[in-house]
Amino acid sequence: MIQWTEEYLETLLTTPSAALIEDMKKISGDIMVLGAGGKMGPTLCVLAKAAARAAGIDKKIYAVSRGSDKSAVEFMQKNGIEVISADLLDKASLYSLPDVPNVIYMAGRKFGTDGNEWQTWAMNATLPAFTADKFKHSRIVVFSSGNIYPIVPLSHGGCSECDKVMPNGEYAMSCLARERAFEYAANTFGTPVFIYRLNFAIDLRYGVLFDVANKILNREKISLATPCFNFIWQGSANEIAIRALLHTSAPAKIMNITGPETVSVKKAAQTLGRYLGIEPVLSDEIGTDAYLNDASLAMETFGYPSVSANTLIRWQAEWILSGGKTLDKPTHFEERGGKY
Repeated sequence: MIQWTEEYLETLLTTPSAALIEDMKKISGDIMVLGAGGKMGPTLCVLAKAAARAAGIDKKIYAVSRGSDKSAVEFMQKNGIEVISADLLDKASLYSLPDVPNVIYMAGRKFGTDGNEWQTWAMNATLPAFTADKFKHSRIVVFSSGNIYPIVPLSHGGCSECDKVMPNGEYAMSCLARERAFEYAANTFGTPVFIYRLNFAIDLRYGVLFDVANKILNREKISLATPCFNFIWQGSANEIAIRALLHTSAPAKIMNITGPETVSVKKAAQTLGRYLGIEPVLSDEIGTDAYLNDASLAMETFGYPSVSANTLIRWQAEWILSGGKTLDKPTHFEERGGKY
C-alpha cells in the first residue's frame, strides 16, 4: 500500500510524461489558464510549468481566477505560476489580461444552476463569447462536458464525436452554448480551437470513485439506476489539455476525453467495499443506459492514460484509509434529469 500524503498525490499529478515534455517543446509562447482555481486548474498549471522546465524552456504559465481558494493560490505561486486575481465576468478585467498565444479555458459553473439558471448562462455562455473575442488570435483549448450527449443504451458503446448532441437541462445546454461561442470564433476569425469534452477526472480528493466510497463509509444507498460510468486519472486529463494546444484548428477540433474503460458502478462499489472492509448498500434496479463517452479518438491521438481504472479504484480506497482530505465537491454522477 502506498503511503499517501497530499504532497505525494500532487507530485504524481504534476510530474510530466516524456510525451508532454516533447510536446511542450513544440508549443510556442506562454500559456494562460482561465478559471484556474477549480478542481483541475492548480495541478494543470503546475504540470505545465514542470513540463516547460523539463523541456528547458523559459515559459510563463498564467493562472487566472478569483483567488478565493487561498491554498490553491499558494500552491501555484510556490511552483512558479504567475497568478492573476480577476473576475472574468467583469469585462474590463477580462480585456485587461495580457495577450498570450495559448489559452486553456476552464471557467464554468455547474452546481447551483437549478433556480439560478441566469448565473450559469452568464458564466457558461456569455463569458465564452467575450473570451473568444478577447483571445481571437490565440490557440484555445475549451473545457466542455460529456453530458451534452444523450443518455445511451449500454450496447451503444458510448457517444463518439460523430454522435448528435442532445443536452438535457439548462447546465448541459449552457455547456453547448459555450462550445458554440468558441466555434463561432473559429469559423469567423480563424481562431484555432480544441473543444475538450471531459467525462469525470479522478484526483482522489474528489471524483466519482470518491463519491461511491464516501457512500459506502456512510452506509448510504448506492443507486444502480445509472449502472456504469467513465473516468480518467486527472494527471492524464491535464496532460491531454496541455498537449491539445498542438491540435487546435479552425473549424474547431472536438474530442471526447475520458478513460478507455466502461466501469460498472456495482463492481466498483463492491471492490471499494472490500478494500474498505464495508459491504456497500446497493439499491434500485440495474439500469440499461447511462451517460457514456467513447474516447477512442483521444486514445489514438494522445495514447492511453498512465493509470488504469483498477489502479484508481485501489488508490481511492488507500487514500481514504490513509485519512486523505476531501475537496467536498460531489460529482452527482447519478443525476439523470439534468438538474444541478
